[in-house]
Amino acid sequence: MEFHVIMNILCRFTGQLWIYTEGNKAITFVFREWVLNSRGNEAFFLMFNELAKSFPMRRGRNPGNGDDGGQAVETTVKDAKKNDMILKSSGFVKAEGSYNLASVFSKRGRKGVNQDCAIVWEEFGCQPDMLFCGVFDGHGPWGHFVAKKVRESMPSSLLRNWQDTLAGVSLDPDMDLESNKKHQRFHIWKHSYLKTCAAVDHELEQCRKIDSFHSGTTALTIVRQGDIIYVANIGDSRAVLATNSDDGTLVPVQLTIDFKANLPLEAERIIQCKGRVFCLDDEPGVHRVWLPNKESPGLAMSRAFGDYCIKDYGLISVPEVTQRHITNKDQFVMLATDGVWDVVSNEQAVQVVSSTQDKANAAKRLVEFSARAWKKKRKGIAMDDISAICLFFHSCSLSQHEVNLVTTLKS
Repeated sequence: MEFHVIMNILCRFTGQLWIYTEGNKAITFVFREWVLNSRGNEAFFLMFNELAKSFPMRRGRNPGNGDDGGQAVETTVKDAKKNDMILKSSGFVKAEGSYNLASVFSKRGRKGVNQDCAIVWEEFGCQPDMLFCGVFDGHGPWGHFVAKKVRESMPSSLLRNWQDTLAGVSLDPDMDLESNKKHQRFHIWKHSYLKTCAAVDHELEQCRKIDSFHSGTTALTIVRQGDIIYVANIGDSRAVLATNSDDGTLVPVQLTIDFKANLPLEAERIIQCKGRVFCLDDEPGVHRVWLPNKESPGLAMSRAFGDYCIKDYGLISVPEVTQRHITNKDQFVMLATDGVWDVVSNEQAVQVVSSTQDKANAAKRLVEFSARAWKKKRKGIAMDDISAICLFFHSCSLSQHEVNLVTTLKS
């Protein structure tokens, strides 16, 4: 991002005047007196440092009052793609010097085209300690297009909203920055996610190239920032953490709620909006969302992007946003579509991934295990698409085999 963009954003927070002269490269800043002298000075510089870290610094001319944030994010995305920091296919990604290692795998089911997709973005927002990843499970005739559209739009929109929120937040001068930093960051991310999901859903509705009236997608995403992960979930995909208990046993901790239509609060909202929730005779126990006077569309989840035919009847695209502090006990987190969780327990998934010697193959092994479970447990039922991301928190150096493998995957 160009330097003037940072200053434009900071102007909105501080009321500062700045002058950028391209000819002799002179840059002049005039800060309001309260900025330099108030007790909130530390807060300002904390925000400046946080914001500055998120921008790739480039000098350039001042374009005026254009969408600087949008242009900057576009540049950031292009740079990330150029440097192989974004993975959208099966494989794995590990940036040089990073503790993160993300393994990704997706398998087409028996229902037609694979409507699942995934993404991992290492050094998200040009910050070495940040990573974004997510799985998206499309449904309906255009579901695969909807899932890919949301996968394409969501990370850049989130990054833009996070930067804008970070720049615009007003910190109390009397606030104890150290004790409130974690709390403040969570609310910044939560606000950014809420704004992003509303914008992405609106953009999808306006997109003429994709018919999302009877099609939609779930979205489960994670941002890792240092030793904190922020989890946002729309739909019935699931995130499960593997952590060591006090006796040294590796145990699962479910980080998300499967937003199914039979959850009391979800069903209450849908019914209040005149939608209906019930099971078909040939699907006992599978609660679906229906229009008031038609047996359509029969969604198995209560939250999703798209599906505008039923958005006025209780379906929402509002994410549940949570955070988790990562400690040395926490080993990895699994993000997977319901193709995994319909046939595999949290405990089984942890066992499968933890017993995989080659971390780069962890997601593939989990998906293949799930595919075999479908054949045993769901005979006569077409297997769903199955996708997973396994994000390891404390990965060691890659073996030579893994180095060769990642080179092959990216070539």
